[in-house]
Amino acid sequence: MMTLPARPAQASEAASGPAINFDAEAARYALLRRLAPSMRHHLVVNLQPIGMVYEIMERRLRAAQPNLAEVHEGAHKISTYARSALHSCLDVITWLAPEDEAPIGAVDGVDECLEMVATSFSFRGFALRNQVEPVPGRVRRAAMRNVLTGALLYLSDSNTARAEIVLAASATKSGLRLALTLTPTAGEPGFPTGPTYRSLTWNDVESLATADSVELKREGQGLGIVFPWLRGPAG
Repeated sequence: MMTLPARPAQASEAASGPAINFDAEAARYALLRRLAPSMRHHLVVNLQPIGMVYEIMERRLRAAQPNLAEVHEGAHKISTYARSALHSCLDVITWLAPEDEAPIGAVDGVDECLEMVATSFSFRGFALRNQVEPVPGRVRRAAMRNVLTGALLYLSDSNTARAEIVLAASATKSGLRLALTLTPTAGEPGFPTGPTYRSLTWNDVESLATADSVELKREGQGLGIVFPWLRGPAG
């Protein structure tokens, strides 16, 4: 009978390179699995119209006397959709392989995180209300993507619909503070569909925050998150 070798200790696995936080790696994997349907949508949303525009152009070109102005308009639309699709593909790649020191501000960072989860939250009976206003300073884009989306998924996984999650931002000496406040609301609970992968736990979100040097606290039914400044409060 073959005996499988024992799994080396974490320290031994990391002996030849930087220490690996396996809890954070597992949490990132779970987070990306949960975000995968939204990423798939972002990848194809600008590709689908290209086929339709092509079919219209083909019909017009089969005419006895094609309207070249209309054909040119169709070609322009295809070019526009192709550029948008390329931009979307490159952006999705940065979710999978982030640039560690890429900076982002409060408004843009929150907007792109909410865009990634808003549709699934709506189906599940959670409303997202963005009250974030411009705040001087920049934080790590990768940290905001990991911790904010993870925190939002944790709140939705650990509470019942219907509910509203309100996001607000403020500047502190140590970093950008985001407050996530969850309030139950009246109405139907939404579609009774479970997560596409396992639920995110508090340990998952803590691991993501620790790995990115982000401060995370429970505040009633909500959360408080402080992202350290990348270039200082006036950066």
